[in-house]
Amino acid sequence: MKILRTPEAAFENLPDYDFVPNYVEVGSNEDRVRMHYIDVGKGPVLLLLHGQPSWSYLYRKVIKNLLGDGVRVIAPDLIGFGRSDKPSQVEDYTYERHTRWIENFLTALDLRDILMYCQDWGGMIGLRIAGFKPELFRAIVAGNTGLATGHQKMPQVWYDFKKFCMEAKRLPVGRMIAQGCVREMSSEVKQAYAAPYPDSSYCAGVRAFPSLIPLQPEDAEAIVNQAALEGLRKFDRPFITAFSDSDPITAGGDLLLQRTIVGARNRTDHVTIKQAGHFLQEDAPDQVADSIRLAINVAKDK
Repeated sequence: MKILRTPEAAFENLPDYDFVPNYVEVGSNEDRVRMHYIDVGKGPVLLLLHGQPSWSYLYRKVIKNLLGDGVRVIAPDLIGFGRSDKPSQVEDYTYERHTRWIENFLTALDLRDILMYCQDWGGMIGLRIAGFKPELFRAIVAGNTGLATGHQKMPQVWYDFKKFCMEAKRLPVGRMIAQGCVREMSSEVKQAYAAPYPDSSYCAGVRAFPSLIPLQPEDAEAIVNQAALEGLRKFDRPFITAFSDSDPITAGGDLLLQRTIVGARNRTDHVTIKQAGHFLQEDAPDQVADSIRLAINVAKDK
């Protein structure tokens, strides 16, 4: 597996992103790679998982909002994204590998009693792990995400996005994220989101992710997710949904989670984040931080 590594100079002077980088090796012999993560603050662990095509830059304002709340905030870059290593071929990326890389990450840092906030593919990975290893988590906040079992109908806008990711010669990552927001994004922020990808050869992970979502119940990864969902149904610790009001891809997914998971049922503190699109951390970072803060306080009472 050929690995690309974005030069560190690409990450200099990014707006609002002055975190010290941390790295850890994850994977086995044939797919061992270096994963980057932010690690700031002290206290109980708050794990922030991003999706596609974003990276930990998405959480910069959320993290700074929460630094006074007595938590240790950890935000990794998924492999293929941000400052993490980037396997060069689309075929290098599988759902199973991504899940295992994050499991290795949790083990390497000896993370437990985790409060997890997950969005987009962060939930596809994080919720799968929680379904099989619920003992690692003390509370979960899910925003604009879900666990694909092959039973969900994907909207046409998602199929158009999938086609674009696979066929476009160039992937303008900054513009892609801006199109998933409802608020105006500056050119400097768009450039920051695109910083990890000096040219299209670094974008194999961005291209691959949409095609990894299982669409039929009989798909191999859908079967794994069905088993994970059975475990997640029994998750009886606090589970709070904090979906945005303007995401055409995940609309209604919050209600499904609320009905399905024991820890989400009959709660009165689920949140709808106003004036936010798919990337609600960019559109409404303070509201996202408040939803996490709510979970922090609820978990303290348990």
